[in-house]
Amino acid sequence: MKLWSFYKKISSMPATNVRPFLTFEINNLLQLCNNSKSIDQTKQTHQQIITHGQTHNPFFITKLIQLYAEHDNINYAHNLFVELPQRNVFAWTAIISYFSRNTLFKECVNTYKEMKLDGILPDGYVFPLVLKICAKFLRLYIGVQVHRDIIVYGVEWNVQVNHSLIDMYSKCGDIQNAKRVFSLMQEKDLLSWNLIISGYVSNELLYLAVETFGLMSKEGCEPDIVTLNTVMDAYCRMGRCDEARKIFVLIKEPSIISWTTLISGYSRIGDHGSALNIFREMIDRREVCPDLDCFSSVLASCQLIGDLKSAKEIHAYGIKLEPPFAFHRSSGPALLTLYAKCGRIQDARHVFELMDRTDVVAWNSMIHGFAELGMKDSTVQYFKEMLTIGIKINETTLSIVLPFCDLKYGKQIHAYVSRNSLWDDVTPVWNALIYMYSKCGCIGNALSVFSHLDHKDIVSWNTIIGGLGMHGLGQDALHLLEKMSHCGVQPNALTFTSVLSACSHSGLVDEGLDIFHRMVEEIGLKPRMEHFTCVVDLLTRAGRLEDATDFIGKMCVQPNKHIWGSVLAAALALQKVSVGVLASENLVELEPENPGHYVTLSNLYTKAGRISDALAVRKLMETKGLVKGFGCSWVVEGN
Repeated sequence: MKLWSFYKKISSMPATNVRPFLTFEINNLLQLCNNSKSIDQTKQTHQQIITHGQTHNPFFITKLIQLYAEHDNINYAHNLFVELPQRNVFAWTAIISYFSRNTLFKECVNTYKEMKLDGILPDGYVFPLVLKICAKFLRLYIGVQVHRDIIVYGVEWNVQVNHSLIDMYSKCGDIQNAKRVFSLMQEKDLLSWNLIISGYVSNELLYLAVETFGLMSKEGCEPDIVTLNTVMDAYCRMGRCDEARKIFVLIKEPSIISWTTLISGYSRIGDHGSALNIFREMIDRREVCPDLDCFSSVLASCQLIGDLKSAKEIHAYGIKLEPPFAFHRSSGPALLTLYAKCGRIQDARHVFELMDRTDVVAWNSMIHGFAELGMKDSTVQYFKEMLTIGIKINETTLSIVLPFCDLKYGKQIHAYVSRNSLWDDVTPVWNALIYMYSKCGCIGNALSVFSHLDHKDIVSWNTIIGGLGMHGLGQDALHLLEKMSHCGVQPNALTFTSVLSACSHSGLVDEGLDIFHRMVEEIGLKPRMEHFTCVVDLLTRAGRLEDATDFIGKMCVQPNKHIWGSVLAAALALQKVSVGVLASENLVELEPENPGHYVTLSNLYTKAGRISDALAVRKLMETKGLVKGFGCSWVVEGN
């Protein structure tokens, strides 16, 4: 209404009276345009300025440039800017601000350089705009040049400029210079502390973040919710979630960021029960509503522990609070994987239909779900459909699919990968090819892929060693283990599992035992159950049952059913009744509900002449109500 009254009044005034009126009131009119945030009213005011011959007034034109730039109408702003006889710092700032706000890096930096060439001195408003876009695009070298200008132009003590420098250096990974700027600040406010603490966390200097938080309190600066959320994040990343929870208690009104930080922290360290409990506590308190990030974090925990009931409840709650498309785009992968893992393939397909069908993550999740269930045909079928409709595959896609391909289709994918230089440095894809060829019986092809691989990681070595073992090439596996060490790649637990398995399948008993002792004594790896299983299998395959039982007696962990099963199989094959009895007794103890173990033990007691013990076992079976199923066979007719 004020603008309309002004236009009406100015239109009715004689021309001789308009000019003085404009001189005194035009600034008020432009201010009203600024307050109204209306591009139409700005254009009307611009028209009045043209009509009444004020286009040469640099003050009015600068205001118009600022208004048009703020309305993102850069064409109008730029046209006025070009015609401005003497461009001032405010006009330059308006144009730079537009480019910075709209993340137009080159335009922003080039305009900043032109401003300096034009002889206009940048001020405390210009520098933060340029530094912000340097931080956004991680252009440290440009940011350093701007920092030099800041010193040259004497603005290094400006608080806002220092904040922008800390932010820029932190985001570009130069935390030392960020710390230097912070240390030289004469006046540090709350934002200063928050920026440096956040910088430490984003650069994984977590202990420094916590230490700086303590220093902040000592210097009398009270933290706010941003500070506390950041320190919580630091503790969570350190795996000290209980410490993070103590910080959480200090927050009077926790935001959804506070809750999500705590939930994702417990999820990250594998304490998924606590993550779910915190989510339920948040819902019960009804102070904040979960957002997409929160749902995604808690559903990731549900997926990792296979908590189908909680996941379904959260799924239902999520689609009530959030638009279904947005919810499934964020949380769909975790939900889909969980449903597939639990055998709920129809639910998984339903989630997939609600996800973004152009998103490779959605397809990867569905394919991974089929792979988890061992549904080879569906895994490959969805991959083919993905290619047919033009979804751009990535390394995850190929790494999931290749292990399920037959030789013919695997070779086709190999040819596709070889033709596209995009995959030259994607080691996981080549590792998957090595595994595919090994599994399909083409160990020569697997070795060829391995030998031509420029960047061999630990997975590459483990995969080819495992493939050699699969084909009974134990000596070759041992040779590669030595070569691996000479290449500076440290073998891990999986490497030794593969080598021990290779020795077992190749009858290399002494070599296998030597490898086991080297792993423990020289490398310093603590043996896992799979290592013990491999050694026992190695000894029993060679018929060295006494050595196997002696080894089991010295194990630092309780032997499992696989170990005793290996001993039993060898004892039955070699007619070693006493060893068979020992293995059967342990299997009955480990799996008391398995009737097969009782029958085997009873038969072995009978062979050993221990008839009373055999009858006692049979009676124990009857008491427990255990019945061994009948064996059966059938013939299916067909072409």
